[in-house]
Amino acid sequence: MPTITVAGSSYDCTDEETVLDALSRHGVKVPNSCRKGACHSCMMRVMDGPVPAKAQAGLKENFVHEGYFLACQCQPDGDLTLASPNGAAAFQQATVVFAEPLADTVQRVILRPETALRYRAGQFVNLRRPDGLIRSYSLASLPDSVPEFEIHVKRLEGGAVSNWICDTLKPGSNVEIGAPMGTCFYLPARDPQNMLLIGTGTGLAPLFGIARDALLSGHQGDIHFYHGSRTREGLYFHHSLRDMHAAHGNFHYHPCVSGQDVPDDCIAGRADDIALQDSGDLAGWRVFLCGLPDMVHATRKQAYLKGASLADIHADAFELAARDEESATERTAATG
Repeated sequence: MPTITVAGSSYDCTDEETVLDALSRHGVKVPNSCRKGACHSCMMRVMDGPVPAKAQAGLKENFVHEGYFLACQCQPDGDLTLASPNGAAAFQQATVVFAEPLADTVQRVILRPETALRYRAGQFVNLRRPDGLIRSYSLASLPDSVPEFEIHVKRLEGGAVSNWICDTLKPGSNVEIGAPMGTCFYLPARDPQNMLLIGTGTGLAPLFGIARDALLSGHQGDIHFYHGSRTREGLYFHHSLRDMHAAHGNFHYHPCVSGQDVPDDCIAGRADDIALQDSGDLAGWRVFLCGLPDMVHATRKQAYLKGASLADIHADAFELAARDEESATERTAATG
């Protein structure tokens, strides 16, 4: 049975437990949110001992080199000595400079960090509430010369952090943010590679940044953007995306409404179903998927079966935080 040592105290870890499970059982507080390896908020640093490769999957190369790993994904093979969880991942303050509703349940928030973020469009940041509760939100903005960055927050019924953000954060408010993370972003292609972007709800946020990044980079291939919602109101960037469609010959916007009363300028049905029906052979395409986990995982499989290389499929499944799962029936936002 492995032993985990933190701040001079040692704790047993059963063979079935992760580091996060074991430390939580012993009353050691480790920041965490999704417990599925998506949000990276439980990142810790090993000082001595072997860390399984699975526990470092998806982390930046410099984090891996420095010994960081995801506690929720680490089932240790041997004894580990760890740094205190309070110093594992650096946070900094950011100031709210703008906040407005984009729809009844979607809030747009623009923040200015104390130190400018180095990120790629489509990555995410962790926000920490004053009581230590952490949630992840994707970046809708571009990493240009402007220091501010933008997130879209879906208000979840009973969502601990989403309701706090929507009800409490105003211009001048301060929040704590972590370093940008995630591998769902655009890199310039060496050939005119076509791109397929599928998002549900506020899965639009990272895809909006990725699409604009590609266009500003002079991407030559076609870009097909499918955004889905149950209602027309949920297509909260409809006019902006229609303007992009009109301005760029290789950008194609497909608004999808899966509920009743589908407007004439929208397509009836689920965005993932329609996108896969429209698509032929996806060999050579780059595919970006953001939104509900069930949609993301199922569509990743279907895109692969239609010829897309796994290396060309980039996904960001918006995993619901464990504490919010009891009160939320559907996740259409970055963790709430």
